[in-house]
Amino acid sequence: MTQPAHIRRDPGQRPRLLDTALMLAARGIPPLPLRVGKVPFGNCRTCAKNACGSRPNMKSPGSCVCPYPCHGWAAATTDPQTINSRTWARAWRDAAAVAYHPGGADLTVVDLDNTEAIAWARASLPATRIVPTTRGEHWLYQGVMQSANAVRPGVDIKSLMSYARWLGPGTGHMTVLPDVARALTVKEPAPARPSSQAIVRPALSGGGECRHRTPAFLDRGIVMAEQRITDAREAVHTTVYRTFLAVLSAHGRCGCLTDIHITRLFTAAQAQGESPRHCTDAWTNARTTLGL
Repeated sequence: MTQPAHIRRDPGQRPRLLDTALMLAARGIPPLPLRVGKVPFGNCRTCAKNACGSRPNMKSPGSCVCPYPCHGWAAATTDPQTINSRTWARAWRDAAAVAYHPGGADLTVVDLDNTEAIAWARASLPATRIVPTTRGEHWLYQGVMQSANAVRPGVDIKSLMSYARWLGPGTGHMTVLPDVARALTVKEPAPARPSSQAIVRPALSGGGECRHRTPAFLDRGIVMAEQRITDAREAVHTTVYRTFLAVLSAHGRCGCLTDIHITRLFTAAQAQGESPRHCTDAWTNARTTLGL
C-alpha cells in the first residue's frame, strides 16, 4: 500500500501502525492511535474540556465534527479516508501503538492481567480466541456488553465505550459472549434510592396475553426512555434513575425486557456522562424500589 507523502516521510514503525489501522478498518474493526503509555491522544484545543459539546455514543464522537482523533475511544473509526488523512498524520507520527473499539466491532474483550486471572478464566469461561499480552491474555468473544474495570482480581471487561490495544488476531475459534461473562458486571444490590415519582405497579391478570409483548408498545417505550435521558441538561443522574424506574414499573414484571433493551438504556445514560457503575447502581436501586 502506497502511503501519502505526509505519512511516508516518517521512518520507523509509524507507517506500519497506519497499515495496521487500515487493515483493521477494512475488516470492520474501528482503530485509533495510542500514544506512549497505551493511552489515547488528548482532545485538541477546539475540543479541550469538551468545549465542542461532544457526547460520545457507541461508535462515534457524537455531536463533535472535529477531524482530529479526539475523545478517546470515540475517535475509533472504520473510515479509511479519516485514518489516512492529513489531520491524523501528526497522531500517527507520535503514535506508539494501535488500539480498537471492541464494542464497535460487536466484540467483548475479557482482559486477564496475570496468571491467576488466566487460571480463573480457564476454569470458568468457555474457550474462545486468545491473544497473548505483555502480562496475560485477551479472551475475545462475539457480542457486546457494558465495559467495567476490576470485575474480579486481574480481570477487566472491554467492550462498549472502551478500547483495547491491538496485539494481533490471536488463535482459536471465537465463541459467543457467555452469560457468565455478562454477569461479571452485575453488582450486589445497593440501598434503594428514594424517588419523588409514584410507583406504578402493573396489575396483571392470570391467563391473559401480556400487552407488553407487542413489539411496537415495548419499542416505543424504550425509544421514549432513551430520548428522556438524552434530553436531560441537568440532574442527569436523577433523570437516569427515574427513567429506569419508569421502564421497570411498566415492563419489569412481565419478562419483556431483554439484554438488548437494557444495553440501549445504559448506552444512552453513558453518552450523558454516567459511568457503567452508576448505571448499574441506578438500575439495581430501581429494581429494589419496585421489589423486583
